[in-house]
Amino acid sequence: MTLEVWAFVLIVVFCVIVGLVAGFFGARALMKKELKKNPPINENMIRAMFMSMGRKPSEAQIRQVMNNMKKNQ
Repeated sequence: MTLEVWAFVLIVVFCVIVGLVAGFFGARALMKKELKKNPPINENMIRAMFMSMGRKPSEAQIRQVMNNMKKNQ
């Protein structure tokens, strides 16, 4: 059984496209699941962290921590 060159190239291109689409949607679903399980840090989490260390944070401190987090991402 012989396969023409153009048919082989067409099959390979089709498989690559299908793989890229499947990989995109798989990675997207995985990222959504991980973000739902481990949400990004927010101001309430920073407040709770300060309170657990026995400190009452000021709004300036919270904003400073948030800015540092955003800058270092």
